[in-house]
This record gives sequence, structure tokens and C-alpha cells, in this order.
Amino acid sequence: MSIQDKIKQQVEENKIVLFMKGNAELPMCGFSARAVNMLKSCGAKFATVDVLQDDEIRQGIKVYSNWPTVPQLYIQGEFIGGSDIMAEMFAAGELQEMIEEVQK
Repeated sequence: MSIQDKIKQQVEENKIVLFMKGNAELPMCGFSARAVNMLKSCGAKFATVDVLQDDEIRQGIKVYSNWPTVPQLYIQGEFIGGSDIMAEMFAAGELQEMIEEVQK
């Protein structure tokens, strides 16, 4: 299985998945911590993938999404964005709505 296939599988198998540095209990960068905090405050049930554990995934996710930075949020297989985009959506109430819809 190629790294792109592995990433695709993780994105498709989880309704909400966050590719991040560290994990939800111990984020390893401020942007990842901010993303986790937003998801938790939305009451999201989400999976995480620690890109620091696998350099192939760390590089591969950037190719998969055509987005240069981590964290990266996927909801229902759709790339949402990084922590700045998440913060904008959160401030507008869009992130909360999207998560509520997925977890019905």
C-alpha cells in the first residue's frame, strides 16, 4: 500500500481526522494544540494521526492535500484546512455546524 493510499484510508475511515504534530492528549506544537482545542470545544469525536511518528506521512499528507502545513483537518473525507482556517470557521460558527451534522 502506498503512503497516499494509507492516508486516503485514514481520511475515509474516520468521520473527523486531524493530521497533527503529537496527539490530542499531548500536542507537540501550538497550531496542533489550537486545532485540538477547537475540536474539543465543538464536542467532536475525532481521530488523530501524529505526523512526527512517520516521516512518510508527514511529507505525504502535504502532497495528498496540496497544502504545505500541519495540522490538517478532514471531515467526511473533505479537506477543511489548517488551524487558521479552522479558527475562522469556528469564529463564524461554521465548524460547530459541520461537526454537529457529521455526528448526528
